[in-house]
Amino acid sequence: MSGEPALMSLVSVAKAIAGKKLSSREVTQSCLDRIAQWQPRVNAFMAIEADEALAAADAADAALAKGKNLGVLHGVPMAHKDMYYDAGKVVTCGSKIRRDFVATTTSTALQRLKDAGSVRLGSLQMVEFAYGPTGHNVHYGAVRNPWNVDHITGGSSSGSGSAVAARLTFAALGSDTGGSIRMPAHFCGVTGFKTTVGLISRAGAMPLSQSLDTVGPLAQTVEDCALLVGLMAGADPEDPTTSTLPVPNYMAATTGSLKGLKIGVPTAFYVDDLDSEVARVLDETIATLRREGAEIVKVELPDQRQLTAACQIVLAAEAAAFHKRWMIERPQDYGAQVLMRLQNGLAIPAVTYLEAMRWRGPALAAYLAAVTGTDAVIAPVAPMPAVTIAESDVGNSLDAEAVIQRITRFTRPINYLGLPSLSIPTGFTRNGLPVGMQLIGRAFDEAGLVRIGAAFQRATDYHQQVPKAA
Repeated sequence: MSGEPALMSLVSVAKAIAGKKLSSREVTQSCLDRIAQWQPRVNAFMAIEADEALAAADAADAALAKGKNLGVLHGVPMAHKDMYYDAGKVVTCGSKIRRDFVATTTSTALQRLKDAGSVRLGSLQMVEFAYGPTGHNVHYGAVRNPWNVDHITGGSSSGSGSAVAARLTFAALGSDTGGSIRMPAHFCGVTGFKTTVGLISRAGAMPLSQSLDTVGPLAQTVEDCALLVGLMAGADPEDPTTSTLPVPNYMAATTGSLKGLKIGVPTAFYVDDLDSEVARVLDETIATLRREGAEIVKVELPDQRQLTAACQIVLAAEAAAFHKRWMIERPQDYGAQVLMRLQNGLAIPAVTYLEAMRWRGPALAAYLAAVTGTDAVIAPVAPMPAVTIAESDVGNSLDAEAVIQRITRFTRPINYLGLPSLSIPTGFTRNGLPVGMQLIGRAFDEAGLVRIGAAFQRATDYHQQVPKAA
């Protein structure tokens, strides 16, 4: 096959390897070549394991030559956010505290991708302990946006967004507690899937907030994400919060049309105070969905600001509880902003936390009542495109929380409600920065979001655009 294998989609390259049109070694070497070219510019990787990856690729090719296919990802190289435990590997969680932590177990999500035949390229950078939406990291340096290296990637799955955008990996696991998959997807111009709470096991993934954390992929296409979610979803005895519902065939949903579907557009909050270019892209996206056969309807949602505030209370309290011992014993080993935010969580009264938890049920019921009759809601992921690294480098200053709140205000309500949300690339600013939109669905209706997102990607080519190397 001609061209650069690393530029192919996950689904395409997996089929090419299975059909012996490409070897796993060729594909892996193509990724490593791009990593060598891009890593000095974007700082997306935490660890690059070139020799091990090529050896694993050769083993995959040898197995295939003997007629042994390990699964749908046989020989496909990938790297993931450095918070998924992989037995025998250092997993830093983007922190100084875990700089030398060697995992003794492998996370369920990662193991299921391994069981499908994937090859490990290394691990990807992230915001310290996944607690920050920009991509800054005082210990390992900021991850940079491949579309413009002066701009943020979004966080906390910063390396995942940057590496997928630059085509250094075919896909990458991220995590989404307050928007940490969708923001890098939006800012870096890739597809990112925040799944329903409980769809994918969190066993062996670094916890941040036990009632908000979700596992999901970032990849080039909706189809790629659908494949990965299908492989990872399902009950896991290691995580009793995981759903025991049967896993749908998400790949089947990638061929559905938009005809007969109703997509809601909020009348307020998600359309307020938008950057003019984000507003333009939203209008263009709605026009495309309508042209492809969807019916667009207005929806009046309950006050989403209350959901954002409640999410912040839950996240801060649960994160502080997890980090309490380290905050006492090793406060000097945290970055200033992360420490400040964790310490703020210690100040939340138990009554306030419990009220925020108790309100989730009524808040979800009110939201679902407001979107009755729609198949999904479309909204921007963030009110602006990627800001610069310099202007968002606020550390633990007095306005740090305000900067964080502005970036995350459209993502946190969905985390609080536990709903799925699919971020898709939907356009570019005049300065060439990507803009994404999120499709918000009902609990465990990932298939419905896949249907809409895949249909949009058949009608557009934003997801196929690749940043140029300098």
